[in-house]
Amino acid sequence: MREPVDLRRRRILAAIEARGSARVTDLASELQVSVVTVRRDAEELAREGRLRRGHGVVRSALPPQEFPARNLPGGEFSPPSPPDGQTVAVVVPERHSYLYEALHGARSALEAAGRRIALHIAPHVAGVERSLVERALTDGAAGLLLAPRWRTRADEEADQDWLAALDVPAVLMERRPWPGSALHAMDSVCSDHDYGARLAVEHLVGLGHRRFVFATREDSPTARTLRSAFARIAEEHPLVEAGAWTLSTPDAGPGGPCPAATPKDLYVRLRAVGATAAVLHGDVDALMLVHQLADNGVRVPEDCSVVAYDDVVAGLGTTPLTAVAPPKAEVGRAAAELLLQRLGAPRGAPAPVVRRTELLPTLTVRGSTRALTVNPD
Repeated sequence: MREPVDLRRRRILAAIEARGSARVTDLASELQVSVVTVRRDAEELAREGRLRRGHGVVRSALPPQEFPARNLPGGEFSPPSPPDGQTVAVVVPERHSYLYEALHGARSALEAAGRRIALHIAPHVAGVERSLVERALTDGAAGLLLAPRWRTRADEEADQDWLAALDVPAVLMERRPWPGSALHAMDSVCSDHDYGARLAVEHLVGLGHRRFVFATREDSPTARTLRSAFARIAEEHPLVEAGAWTLSTPDAGPGGPCPAATPKDLYVRLRAVGATAAVLHGDVDALMLVHQLADNGVRVPEDCSVVAYDDVVAGLGTTPLTAVAPPKAEVGRAAAELLLQRLGAPRGAPAPVVRRTELLPTLTVRGSTRALTVNPD
């Protein structure tokens, strides 16, 4: 299934605005599309005034104080060196549009405070964040905003010791270490995904739905949190009769109380559970499910209600999707503001109280959910 054009172009803008500039070939490799596709996207975005094109390069359309980025070894991107003690290093996984939106929020707060950002893109390599952080600190970074990949709990455990030993202020974005871990006393800002899961369930229960299927695309800290939240909420809710978890791609990682399943299997799981509603972590999979249901004669929302959990492109489908939207940009902004407080603390001041901040998602109701019609037969 191809990525929606709007989402791909948003990812291009996110990358360009974060770095200042990038080569077309590099963007094509990161997005896993052809160079021709990126060129066409760049042409359209340039016509809209959202970026500037050069020979084989695209640049941010932001004001000129945004100095062009320079490529560094290992997948990092950084502006020219600012005065000592003014740089904040930001580490996020590659090809992660969700966290790129958080990056935008962080960027606005840091730049307003006169801080410069050194963006480090972590490739799909286990443990790579540590080397990126060490290089950032060697380059003089005064503080860190971190979103480690942590596809599994084992990944998180492997990073605990060195993260806990950092001697500069650091804040986790959309990462919430489990209670009792070495990182439990580390500043963090996260979406309250338990609240988001409850929003989806209560919305559907209020429409009369009693049987659900929940699906996540891959294993991640957010996916694991959502699986746990939905399973608990569905089990405890007095009106939920049955719920089932499934993973919506065969390469989804371990760690969930469900067997792996391809998107094609979601329809089979819906029928097996007798579900009249589905919640999918990821807009693209939710949009795909609507088409799969239609191919099998199931109408959305007349026969089955669908809720997406993300709300980046959920409203762009033929049937606009009801969606839960984590406050992605606000998470980044709040994390940056917390880090700025830490950086502004006077020398010799008492150790600050650790903060674990949660921001609440919102629910936008669109055309993919409706009240369940009970058949009198």
